[in-house]
Amino acid sequence: MFGPLEELSHQSGLTDIAVTCEGRVWIDCGRGMAEYHPAVPFRSPQVVREYATQLCAQLGKRLDDACPIADASSVEGIRVHAVIAPLVPTGASISIRFPSLVMPCLADLGTQGLFPAPWFPLLCALVSRHATILITGNTGAGKTTLLKALLSQADPTERVVSVEEVRELGMLGRGNHVALVAREANVEGAGAIGLPDLVKATLRMRPDRIILGECRGEEIADLLRAFNSGHHGGMATLHADGVDRVPSRLVSLGLLAGLNREALTMLAAGAFDVVLHLERRHGKRRIVEIGRLTADPEHFSGESVATWDGTGLPVPAPAWVPFVSRWME
Repeated sequence: MFGPLEELSHQSGLTDIAVTCEGRVWIDCGRGMAEYHPAVPFRSPQVVREYATQLCAQLGKRLDDACPIADASSVEGIRVHAVIAPLVPTGASISIRFPSLVMPCLADLGTQGLFPAPWFPLLCALVSRHATILITGNTGAGKTTLLKALLSQADPTERVVSVEEVRELGMLGRGNHVALVAREANVEGAGAIGLPDLVKATLRMRPDRIILGECRGEEIADLLRAFNSGHHGGMATLHADGVDRVPSRLVSLGLLAGLNREALTMLAAGAFDVVLHLERRHGKRRIVEIGRLTADPEHFSGESVATWDGTGLPVPAPAWVPFVSRWME
């Protein structure tokens, strides 16, 4: 499938491959980007473009002058993003994201430093007691990895229905899992199935947990309505800089769905029980903040209940004790 990059595709710890327009290859094996020299190099920008086109075609996506940007993914969750000239200076820019070769284990992630040991029982309790969880962070912070690890703690008999724009979660290693993925319009502009339609469909599929791979736009309205209608234990990811920035991000997404600030606030405040915020620093991913969303008629805010700098013990905030008491009593 990967041609000259096949030698990399099974490398342990590989998370990302990036190919620049002129054909240089960069990889990330968990310690940040480093240049890699494949045995068969990309000799020219034209070769890079042809490689990008063929790679996307294998995954059922069109990449040409009429569609110069492509997002493609495999059933296993390998994700390919490609852009060709003239949107880039020459050739093509290719980004490939690889999921872990094994299902992430929450305990193992703790041992690897994703979160401090005192938080492990709380994270398990949040899953077992069906807290609705919002996972935030920047690109590459480990949001999907954490989501999959949390789901591995759920009762294996629970029915999980996941929704994604581009497939990244894979099959989750669960027997009762339905994986829905959005569909683009065909060349005639017909047949598109977006995230809002898929989120609505989950409600008719008898879900124990509804999972949204990433909140991107107007689907936030249907997700919040679902989480406010008795569907507990769901999980979603969102790009945000911190717990305190989550409300403004949700409000901006709500506007895309035609929700004003007041309506969005009413829905969001009751939808999510906890926010887990991740950051990536010096190649290391970690949960740096546990928080919650609070709202009243005039204010919608994100409040930290504990923080962690990656060393030593986490630092609790005043809201920590009542928060822990709620989920671990």
